[in-house]
Amino acid sequence: MSNRLTQIATRTGDDGTTGLGDGTRVPKSHLRVAALGDVDELNSSLGVLLAEPLPTDVRELLVVVQHELFNLGGELSIPGFELLKTAAVLRLDEALAHYNAQLPRLKEFILPAGTRSAALAHVSRTVARRAERAIVALAATETVNEAPRQYLNRLSDLMFVLARVLNRANLDGLGGDDVYWQSERLARSAD
Repeated sequence: MSNRLTQIATRTGDDGTTGLGDGTRVPKSHLRVAALGDVDELNSSLGVLLAEPLPTDVRELLVVVQHELFNLGGELSIPGFELLKTAAVLRLDEALAHYNAQLPRLKEFILPAGTRSAALAHVSRTVARRAERAIVALAATETVNEAPRQYLNRLSDLMFVLARVLNRANLDGLGGDDVYWQSERLARSAD
């Protein structure tokens, strides 16, 4: 990871290829590049969430996650390299247990809605799922370490849980509860 960008407009990708961290050039449609792009988009969506008012502990956790996602991108950019450690997956497991313990048990599906910060957490959740699918697709054709897939799986779960936490945080005066899906069964029972 000693190569740092000193010039952004290199024009080397004008032919539809891009360089990996090991110097290899691959088509921009390559599965590895797709996975890298999804992880980058996920990190960017967390950046948007971090621009919102958040509880201090949630903010600190998401900043760590952003750094770990950058490590994950670095790992994906160099085939056979490992940057994301199992400890990062365990940290997400601990965060899931911590935040889940504070929440009431779900009895119905919830919509990706509520406060702005909760809705943004749901967007990050869906991008994490897409990034996970991209890594699974890449792993079907190339060797990929297990930690990246596990990390994204846990992170998508954590973003769901954090959305619920953020709906209750009431930082913007709009907090309260999850927004529950109104199924046909519920609609009929209300009549």
